[in-house]
Amino acid sequence: MQFQQLQYFVAVAETRHFTRAAERVHVAQPSLSQQIKALERELGADLFRRARGNITLTDAGEALLPPARRILADADTARQEVQELARLRRGRVRLGATPSLCTGLLPDVLRAFHDRYPGVRLLVEEGGSHDLVRELARGALDLALVVLPLPSPSPALTTVELLREDLVVVSSPEAPAPGAGRRTVRVADLAGERLVTFRHGYDLRELTVAACRAEGFEPEFAVEGGEMDAVLGFARAGLGVAVVPRMVATRSGRGLRVTPLTRPGLHRTIALAHRSDVAPPRAARELQRMLLER
Repeated sequence: MQFQQLQYFVAVAETRHFTRAAERVHVAQPSLSQQIKALERELGADLFRRARGNITLTDAGEALLPPARRILADADTARQEVQELARLRRGRVRLGATPSLCTGLLPDVLRAFHDRYPGVRLLVEEGGSHDLVRELARGALDLALVVLPLPSPSPALTTVELLREDLVVVSSPEAPAPGAGRRTVRVADLAGERLVTFRHGYDLRELTVAACRAEGFEPEFAVEGGEMDAVLGFARAGLGVAVVPRMVATRSGRGLRVTPLTRPGLHRTIALAHRSDVAPPRAARELQRMLLER
């Protein structure tokens, strides 16, 4: 099995078209087809069902696609590592983070990293922890900031706890204060409030819903499905209250009332994750160090 054959196989799997795949990898279409056939002979199984205008993966092709993608991603990471110049004058870091961390934690750390290593490209992908874990596993990210516990714990990932963050309630100053105006509110007080919250699969939404159910009620939503900026904007407009990290409320809470939750309150644990079987590139290791020392 040759590396080039895996490149051709993944290109066909993703484009579902031999000619477009050949264009993507800059090779003549007959050469690509010959290499795919050679790979199928070696594996002893067809990888594609070939019908006029309709290329689909066989079961064997479906089984090969995830490891093939990981091999190509690992090779790309190795290439980037070798090509970095001394003292990190060049390179890249592919970092995943939840939207709230992109708003709260990351700006200051990424600014400090960029000031120190201006030649390193920073590629940031936002998503929920479940999506980020999947992207890490397939080699599309070097590091990810995720919320513990992971939705699907994986022995293939290494996680290091970074911080434990309080959650607070934000609302419009023009609307009645939650909890009858007390300095702190209980989760039970949210039973009388309409909430604005994130889409399904986001850690903050799941944590809030679980806390409400633990208090014996189902939360009532005024607006669902927003990203962090949208949720803050909806709360600022008086559509409802939102439960967000204290760091986000501190940084982006202008025009919002911020009310702490009564002890013990609600918290979330943030961890830095990377694949266990592949060392992150040099630039990613340096960003990891800066995050852990912040």
